[in-house]
Amino acid sequence: MPLSHPTPDCGLCPRLAEFRHANRAQYPGWHHDPVPSFGGLDARLLVVGLAPGLKGANRTGRPFTGDYAGDLLYATLLKYGLAKGEYRAAADDGLELTGCRITNAARCVPPANKPLPAEFAACRPFLAAEIEAMPHLRGIFCLGRESHDQVLSTLSLRKAAHPFGHGRLHDLPGGLVLGDSYHCSRYNTNTRRLTEAMFHQALEGLLDRLR
Repeated sequence: MPLSHPTPDCGLCPRLAEFRHANRAQYPGWHHDPVPSFGGLDARLLVVGLAPGLKGANRTGRPFTGDYAGDLLYATLLKYGLAKGEYRAAADDGLELTGCRITNAARCVPPANKPLPAEFAACRPFLAAEIEAMPHLRGIFCLGRESHDQVLSTLSLRKAAHPFGHGRLHDLPGGLVLGDSYHCSRYNTNTRRLTEAMFHQALEGLLDRLR
């Protein structure tokens, strides 16, 4: 399957296209298109989030860049040698990923940060093509239950056989390992459902399995 991306004016999901159009009028100068993945296809680790944040990736055009979730995610990737440079919450900050790639299950910002099932399904071929185009891929790090479920659907695997759980690891067909974490959102960290230590532990567990 050749690697494919949604077009800048993607109309596969009318609700999301309408939302992008409305935001473009309200916030001129922002990205407002489907947000491309960040990092090389030669990476061994793919981080999969839910969807771009309205004032984060939808503004900057780079996954998890410009919102609180990115602060924790990129600091963690730097800590574990999966990024180099300095994260300054801007797409032109010069940060580079090393052995890691970041994407979202849905590529366009959704209202209330909640893509509909049909919208996830519309984006699924892009995620499937991306996974297939990564020859050295060994691990997938899912941020949140929805990301976990969408990866399993993309790989045509049963969710009941691979239940979500923070810090849980799943051996998938073909040698892939899927690791789970609660999403690194401000809500989860403010409520202490997810702490920095917990997030580090979940990623560390996956990296240990990939060694």
